[in-house]
Amino acid sequence: MTKRLFLLILSACLLALMTACGDKGQALADIPPVKETVSLTVWGAEEDEELLQEIFSSFQKHYAAQANFIITYQPQSESSCKDAMLGNLEGGADVFAFADDQVAALAAAGGLDPIEDEETIRRVSLQAAVEAASVGDTLYAYPLTADNGYFLYYNKAYFTQEDVQSLERMLEVAAQAEKLVSMDWSSAWYVYAFFGNTGLEVGLNDDGLTNYCTWNRDDAPIRGVDVAQAMLDIAASPAFSNKTDTDFIAGVQDGSVIAGISGVWNAVTVKEAWGDNMGAAKLPTYTCAGQQIQMASFSGCKLIGVNAYSEHPEWAARLAEWIISEENQRLRFEIRGQGPANVNAANSPEVQSSPAIAALLEQSNYSQLQRVGGKFWDPVAAFSASMAQGNPTGSSLQVQLDRMVEGVSER
Repeated sequence: MTKRLFLLILSACLLALMTACGDKGQALADIPPVKETVSLTVWGAEEDEELLQEIFSSFQKHYAAQANFIITYQPQSESSCKDAMLGNLEGGADVFAFADDQVAALAAAGGLDPIEDEETIRRVSLQAAVEAASVGDTLYAYPLTADNGYFLYYNKAYFTQEDVQSLERMLEVAAQAEKLVSMDWSSAWYVYAFFGNTGLEVGLNDDGLTNYCTWNRDDAPIRGVDVAQAMLDIAASPAFSNKTDTDFIAGVQDGSVIAGISGVWNAVTVKEAWGDNMGAAKLPTYTCAGQQIQMASFSGCKLIGVNAYSEHPEWAARLAEWIISEENQRLRFEIRGQGPANVNAANSPEVQSSPAIAALLEQSNYSQLQRVGGKFWDPVAAFSASMAQGNPTGSSLQVQLDRMVEGVSER
């Protein structure tokens, strides 16, 4: 009898214990798991801050159930991003925007890993943008824009469509109106326009770092000195002005500049200044060695990279994909006027009807993907500065060309 009572008491105690444990387990199950806090630093163009903050907000909202995000934006020029990154990869941004000519150097230095979801990115992006984001057959970055080139802006109150076919004719019209046509000769990027369709060449050697350059040839149908003389003739016009991109916009806004060579990043600002008189076209021809030469251009794309040293590589990759999504590339076009690298966004009626994008597409027939090493920029800028000033030293054009090519080709 005593044993039976003991078993009953023991059973009651076990049942109570099990019930208590069950209640505790249910209580623990009701406590939501602690979300990870993810800190990401993003580098982007200063002009993109407002747009990027909107994109960050939608990203955080979309993934709010999975993590808490601290996203820090820092302005960084896309053209010099490589130098900033390679100076301190471990301390660099998790996600960063950069010009496509830097992708090979960033990949070689270990700053970029191959894109894991490569096939998806290839499928949704323009082929030219995929090529620009690749090294060989390997995709290392996310295509953001396919518009990193330049073309002609002109004010239709002064020029006809026939006028803008010839640079010399444009200078005549501008001189008569006591206005200016501008181009940035302090930048070798723009100066390529004069050499690109002449048969004279520049490009990367097989080492991917040094350049070859024949811009000083004196035995070609169009010689280097012919191009140099053409530049001097242009600079001699009272209507020509060697202006940086910033000064071009200032001239557009104050009415002194009625035409200039720039890119889609200025489309919104030029439209605000000129309204319905804003025109855009391929670059004009210029007179060289008694011929009309179609001005060339460098082309390229803006890319989004994910730092291989990021502490949160999966989230950094998700943010990069979010930034280059179709929806956000459409948003970028609406706010910044930049041409999408996403196929669907690029083919949208809104993009296709943009005068700036149409001009860029027309100019693409006379463009070359920018692939030059770091030694290209300073020697060309020094040469073109002399031409813009009318060759103030009176030095031989051939000597100046030889000096430029020597610097560009330096090992």
